[in-house]
Amino acid sequence: MIKNVVSMTTQYPCNNSLVSDGSALTDIFRRLLRIRRIEEAIAVRYLEWNMRCPMHLSIGQEAIPVGISMHLTDKDHVFSSHRSHGHYLAKGGDLKGMVAELYGKETGCCGGRGGSMHLVDLKVGFIGSTPIVGGTVPLAVGNAWSASLKNIDRVSVIYFGDGCFEEGVLHESMNFASLYKLPVIFVCENNGYSVYTQLKERQPNRKISGIAKSHGLSVHKGDGNDVLGIASIADKAINSARNGEGPQFLEFQTYRWLEHCGQNDDDDLEYRPRRELLTWKNKCPIERLKTHIVEQCLVTEQQIDLIEHDIKTEISNAFEFASNSPEPSPAQMRNHIYAS
Repeated sequence: MIKNVVSMTTQYPCNNSLVSDGSALTDIFRRLLRIRRIEEAIAVRYLEWNMRCPMHLSIGQEAIPVGISMHLTDKDHVFSSHRSHGHYLAKGGDLKGMVAELYGKETGCCGGRGGSMHLVDLKVGFIGSTPIVGGTVPLAVGNAWSASLKNIDRVSVIYFGDGCFEEGVLHESMNFASLYKLPVIFVCENNGYSVYTQLKERQPNRKISGIAKSHGLSVHKGDGNDVLGIASIADKAINSARNGEGPQFLEFQTYRWLEHCGQNDDDDLEYRPRRELLTWKNKCPIERLKTHIVEQCLVTEQQIDLIEHDIKTEISNAFEFASNSPEPSPAQMRNHIYAS
């Protein structure tokens, strides 16, 4: 379990309709906490050497997919990248299928073929993730174009990091989406780093959202640790895209707590400025919402303990399911191969 988080008092804006809705806030808190606890469990279990796929954890970045997925339906489609667990879970992806996939088991959401960076759950509209930076961006735009041509009521969402903004395919895709006013949401999770390199060392001094605006996209910016603010922005952007107002670009400032790939805290490598990690931990999106709902008496500590217990039980059952699942059959090895 991640430590060193300082509790804080946060006043949410009164114009946010969710601020005093105890039931809705409790559900949002549960979703945030569930993603955090699942990834913490993965980090611990990874040390057992039974999961051998590369693991890119999103601890610290949970608020963005939760806030966005609140306004998506199962018919809406989501595309992701290498850091996809939070996106998958927030969209309703099957936990047992995800954990089994991490173990390379036949019951995994990709039949044990893809591991952490290739998650799919078509039942809930999670179309897929890939480790290639920018690789799913044109797929999401093509998906939105298909919906537009067929007059299907569907919004496509593509998640990517600030490092993807250095890929030409993103700019080509934004240009194309703007030209045809496609129902696609570009979500930039700006955590300020590409592996070990800070944003200022990779890109000139200009705003990412400004470039998106120059492509003709409607631009929205927000605090990636404020799940209620994210939900408000997502509500407006998704409705705009759904109503034919064209592509939307959402940029949220956020921060990954762990190393780029793996389960460790890598602050000792000193590529982050001193105390930067602690500063962001003190902005924890989960503690922020928890403080609000407890101080406003919208939930009790006993209810939070019960939520923790339920999540712990669900996670334990998922890992037991994965452990007891069969290995893929060699006879199935050539299935789902579409080129050779």
